[in-house]
Amino acid sequence: MKDLCAKYARKLEEQGVCAPGEPLVGGLDDVLVWNREDPRTAELARLFDRLSINSLVFARPAEPYTSIIDFLAARNPEAIRPEDTETRTFLHDIPVCREFSAEALAGPLARRKSVIIPGHGVIAPGTVSPEQGFVFFSSTLFSCFVLFFSDYLAALRRGAVDDEFRRVFERVAAGLPSLRTEPPDLADGPFADEDAVVAAMAEAGRAVVGYGLVDSFFGNISCRAGDVVHISQTGSSLDELEGCIDPCPLDGSTTHGLTASSELSAHEGVYRSADVACILHGHPRFSVILSMDCARADCPNRGRCHVACAECRTVEGVPVVPGEVGTGPTGLCNTLPPAVAASGVAVVHGHGVFASGRRDFNEPFSRLLGFENRCRELYFERVADLSR
Repeated sequence: MKDLCAKYARKLEEQGVCAPGEPLVGGLDDVLVWNREDPRTAELARLFDRLSINSLVFARPAEPYTSIIDFLAARNPEAIRPEDTETRTFLHDIPVCREFSAEALAGPLARRKSVIIPGHGVIAPGTVSPEQGFVFFSSTLFSCFVLFFSDYLAALRRGAVDDEFRRVFERVAAGLPSLRTEPPDLADGPFADEDAVVAAMAEAGRAVVGYGLVDSFFGNISCRAGDVVHISQTGSSLDELEGCIDPCPLDGSTTHGLTASSELSAHEGVYRSADVACILHGHPRFSVILSMDCARADCPNRGRCHVACAECRTVEGVPVVPGEVGTGPTGLCNTLPPAVAASGVAVVHGHGVFASGRRDFNEPFSRLLGFENRCRELYFERVADLSR
């Protein structure tokens, strides 16, 4: 357990969402252990007596996340309610607690996956392993990042940006990391056998996480070899895919799809619609932000955009489609395949980007990275235009 706690503390540091030495990760096995010593663990340990949990992640995030969460918490004193897919899937809303104490935190943590404590940081528990707290912590920062930048753009459109919002926005924007423009050199295809497919998928998954094109480690990845789609398993870590890839025949002749990514049906639809060999799906932040940016204030589908948007929207020629994970009438299996087949890349409203390639993962990775970089540039172009 001590090793697991150290592993997920290290992941938060490596992803740049926490400063080195900042995360506190606790895990309960026969005894409660922490990744490091800190006087705050005495108060945090009391939560294990009040909640049905076996692990806990707590940290004050690095900038620009600290400025973002403290600003949002000040404007939303009870709870922060982002509208991206990560929030709808995992978080629902993010409670705000003003007091760093087990007594005050136990209530909101019993109802939700994470809590923001202004001036202190974010806390997220797990009931199975520290991995859960790591995911919920990362998803909280991702959702708050998307909400902050989305709200600023929307406020500019309404002419409702106040001086404080502008000051915080400028400070946050100035602290963003530099763009990474050079894609990695990934394995060349086509791949000779299943071992080569799995190795190429694992390599591409690590690159997607390493370039920050997902939050925590989520997303999915697939490769078609003949009539078999090899796809990452549901809930798997894109940077640790070895042993977590399922071979799923397109005719459904095995039960491997039971543990495969929940977006298997959407991937299969793309392969049936286009002559492609590989698909990468990530959650790059500014791509998600621009997928949610709509100038139509009177839209009757407002609030249900992720499933009911009827506009033919694009971002730099890349289609924006609605759709939920799964196979229902509003599922991605219906909306995504024709969009990816037509342009090679599509962005799902509030969710993320799907990019395809004909031979290997070099093409979809370049598409994913290039689109995210252009979305970030385009975002600030829109801000500049609306600020004039």
